[in-house]
Amino acid sequence: MKQSVIFHETDIGPLTITAEDDHIIGIDFGIISLANYVNIPVINEAFRQLSEYFAGKRKIFNLPLKLSGTDFQKSAWEALLKIPYGRTETYGDMARMMGKRKAYRAVGMACHRNPISIVIPCHRIIGASGDLTGYGGGIGIKAWLLGLEAKHTHGL
Repeated sequence: MKQSVIFHETDIGPLTITAEDDHIIGIDFGIISLANYVNIPVINEAFRQLSEYFAGKRKIFNLPLKLSGTDFQKSAWEALLKIPYGRTETYGDMARMMGKRKAYRAVGMACHRNPISIVIPCHRIIGASGDLTGYGGGIGIKAWLLGLEAKHTHGL
């Protein structure tokens, strides 16, 4: 099992991308580690797709992901992948989509533990009141990502 951890500077600051063999297993805000760098092509592809996303040219990511978490977390992350670019949903909406109407708090915790930021778009989840709520990269970055998507949704 080959694992690689590297970082890349982006429009929202440095992102650390972690891969295991040929699958992305993590995208985190900030510089986590530069240890164990091995040039894995999937990381270069992730950087390319993220750059396209930040330029407003990519709406859907096409990366091999390897998710590690509980069955509920994996289910929540898979549901997040179905939220279209430029749209937002609430934690309650997500719980209903998953068939777990009362599990909105558990959905929030799954979002909190999302290992692959941006690609698994937990930034598209907002509070029931429409307010922006917690985000691993901070509320400012969440607002920036939503603004980027709003700017590029015309014609969708």
